[in-house]
Amino acid sequence: MYIPQINLDALQRLVQPGKVIVLYGARRVGKTTLLKHYIAKHLKGNEEYLFVTGDDIHVQEYLSSRSIEKLKEFIGKNKILIIDEAQYIKQIGLNLKLIVDHLPDIQIIASGSSSFDLSKQIGEPLTGRKYHIKQFPIAEKEISQIEKPHEIKAHLDVRLIYGSYPEVVLMNDNQIRQEYLKELINSYLFKDILELENIRSSEKLVKILRLIAFQISKEVSYNELGAQLGMSKNTIEKYLDLLEKVFVIFKRTGLSRNMRKVISKNCRYYFYDIGIRNALINNFKPLSLRDDVGQLWENYIISERYKIHEYNRDFVSSYFWRTYDGAEIDLVEEHDGEIEGFEIKWSKKQGAVPPKWKSAYPDSPIRVINKDNYLKFIT
Repeated sequence: MYIPQINLDALQRLVQPGKVIVLYGARRVGKTTLLKHYIAKHLKGNEEYLFVTGDDIHVQEYLSSRSIEKLKEFIGKNKILIIDEAQYIKQIGLNLKLIVDHLPDIQIIASGSSSFDLSKQIGEPLTGRKYHIKQFPIAEKEISQIEKPHEIKAHLDVRLIYGSYPEVVLMNDNQIRQEYLKELINSYLFKDILELENIRSSEKLVKILRLIAFQISKEVSYNELGAQLGMSKNTIEKYLDLLEKVFVIFKRTGLSRNMRKVISKNCRYYFYDIGIRNALINNFKPLSLRDDVGQLWENYIISERYKIHEYNRDFVSSYFWRTYDGAEIDLVEEHDGEIEGFEIKWSKKQGAVPPKWKSAYPDSPIRVINKDNYLKFIT
């Protein structure tokens, strides 16, 4: 069964001669599936296209050659070049620039499961010649195309425990879901970091992520993490940065408008997929037996909100807000100079708006996102 992917239309809209579409996303989130459905839906057999994968040694030989003649020979008469796993091709950015410069009618899509290596290679050579698209685990907005609202709500507990990787969503057995997520962590989650950054063991990465898993909704101190793990602050920052660039976690900084009593230096980290978080700490207990439901709910809402902004290509900046005396707002969004705050509550209880927020942002409302209204917020 195929769950229609929002990025299918984004590809159709953005693919054009003289531009390179760079498709980023974690392993197993459906990038290859997206590319194949793009071919089936939009090319319809009438276009001459070449679909290759960057882990093929023969493909690497041609697409890392920096020889326009070899590149022309490889592409032939095709009008569209689609490269999956492009991060494995050395100097892919320079070679794509050669193709764009010398074959201006060619349309190119390059996908990669890590942004740190692919971005580094593609960034400068293709300045002004590329569009970025991010592919995430299945978004509730995508699921809403095949499920009705009451069905989505009925599956909420499963989403908060097992997440929304495509195969997990389509599975019906929780034991198989658990096995899949554990295998994903063991075989795929750190593969790009280990291969491309010459890190010998994933043990330290797992330890860092487990600590992050218990600090969802809380500010993270690099110094404290380093002290707990016997690592330097710089090493902690480096590993967290790499984990962001392979789409395991993402961070939010604190909103500050020069208020002296507002915390703005520390970050909060969230998992792109809550199932990965639960697998890392080996906790698949039902929600009724958990003491971290509030953390799961906050991570779920913030990650789904992130997905929808990316898919809609909204230019929204997201933060949290907290003062040193404990007043806080879970999510703050800024768009076109307008600020809005959101309190993410598992229960329906609505708290009072912090006086300091009212004072600092008198025209900025606070909305409560709970189980009654969350679907409109994330779809």
